[in-house]
Amino acid sequence: MPKSVSVLLHNIRSMHNVGSIFRTADAAGVIHLYLTGYTACPPRKEITKTALGADTFVSWSYHKDPDSLLRELKAKEYQIAALEKNEESQDIFSFEGLDSDRPVCLILGNEVGGVESDLLNLSDEVLHIPMRGQKDSLNVSVAFGIGVYLVTNY
Repeated sequence: MPKSVSVLLHNIRSMHNVGSIFRTADAAGVIHLYLTGYTACPPRKEITKTALGADTFVSWSYHKDPDSLLRELKAKEYQIAALEKNEESQDIFSFEGLDSDRPVCLILGNEVGGVESDLLNLSDEVLHIPMRGQKDSLNVSVAFGIGVYLVTNY
């Protein structure tokens, strides 16, 4: 059975990426999107263009401070999983550490800088998608599509 998953988008620069994430969040059954930092919020035509209307019915809220939000979610027994590659991150395809009885908040960060270190420090798990080509990252909305389906089905 799919897991209860929320997503925190922190400092996402591109409104087209935000719209694409709204659309994929709907398809994957995400229960809520938390938009933080300078991530753009609906209604914006650039978001709607790629969301194809999902921005009007996917549950979302804006929070200026992601640290406080994550602390609130942790107090509610959420597991916090960041999608980021670093020395401690685990391959998302072989990772098996999420508790199936607890909700998850998946963190995605800025397209260039990734998930900020203070958010990584608040995360229970840091997961990465292995890169086999020359580039060391995917577009944030593409990475989200891969990550959210794996996380919702752990």
